[in-house]
Amino acid sequence: MSATSDNEGPVWKLKRVLRYSRLYGPRRTYMKVRSQLHMRSASQSHTMSRVENSACTNSVADTRTVAIIGCGNFAFSTIAYYLKNAEPSFLRATCDIEPSRARSLCRAYNGAYSTTNVEDLLQDPMIKLVFISSNHATHATYASACLAAGKSVHIEKPHAVTHEQLTLLAETIQHHPHQQVFLGYNRPRSSHHRTIVELAAQETGPYMIDWFIAGHKIPDNHWYFAEAEGGRVLGNLCHWLDSSLQTIGQTGFFPCTLIPSSRPTSKSEYSITIDCADGSLVSLSFSAKGHTFEGVREVMSLHRGGTLVLLRDFEETRLQKGSTHRVHRTLFRDHGHQANILNSYNGAIGITASSGEPLSYVMNSGRLSLAARTALETGVQVTLEAWQP
Repeated sequence: MSATSDNEGPVWKLKRVLRYSRLYGPRRTYMKVRSQLHMRSASQSHTMSRVENSACTNSVADTRTVAIIGCGNFAFSTIAYYLKNAEPSFLRATCDIEPSRARSLCRAYNGAYSTTNVEDLLQDPMIKLVFISSNHATHATYASACLAAGKSVHIEKPHAVTHEQLTLLAETIQHHPHQQVFLGYNRPRSSHHRTIVELAAQETGPYMIDWFIAGHKIPDNHWYFAEAEGGRVLGNLCHWLDSSLQTIGQTGFFPCTLIPSSRPTSKSEYSITIDCADGSLVSLSFSAKGHTFEGVREVMSLHRGGTLVLLRDFEETRLQKGSTHRVHRTLFRDHGHQANILNSYNGAIGITASSGEPLSYVMNSGRLSLAARTALETGVQVTLEAWQP
């Protein structure tokens, strides 16, 4: 439960908790509430030393193969939550520049130790997989260091905020082919997305995809807007850019032309159209005009051949093919977080035979978001070719 209003009262907060219980389920809502308390942790020390968790049971268990870099709200309420459901003793270490948050997440999920020094993780032979959910500008650097140290990585979005970072990441992946790379684009692993793609794949011809997203309103001094962090295009819009890319596929998508239609000075109001190689058209509109009581709201319409789709908030999908109607509903919103996080975990520790993401996808998804940022910030259309090794 993030991006809360400054003037929330007790009744307003209670209503929001009740609404979230309906949307996400009581257990997940409980962890979101706990996460808010976690985020208020106040550090009394900024020591760089490693802190052992004395409450940890069996700190050297073989199952403790995971480390988390960046112990904010998402790591606490989503990454660690789903990993613990799969393996209660998954956590080896936590790392954050804020010592109290690293310790708080470590204690809450029974990890072995917390630290503010990434080197502690890199030198720990027990760690096989590192989830990276720190500030955006650090993702590629941390991922490259972990890969070079023999760790597989799950990189939350965005995986790079500059072309230089993306090049560094590609070079590191190529130099360390035995390590796996997973990305934090969760929506394509949602049951809603899979249902849509399976039905649309039965058709031929170009896609017409239209996204409308109402995001959280955040203050102008929010860290997202720092020049080094990539703004809301790389922090938010990248999700739906990537989802569209995965729906159409790289071959049909590139080369593409990105055509902005919003003011270049806008920080949180975007509209862009993408003309794809196979004739598909993708339009994305992102709005953040006020507080969204139920979290991010998103609606997608898709048309291909004789198939029509309407997706609402990853809670309900209406599909029509000819005279046949079908509705896919989930009890709670399914943004694909659980499936994506566990795909990374199961692949990295050998439960499934996943080899991670192909380099071409890592590069093309990253370049697409960077191109969208350029187009929207300059107001000039950008043509993007497929990445070539």
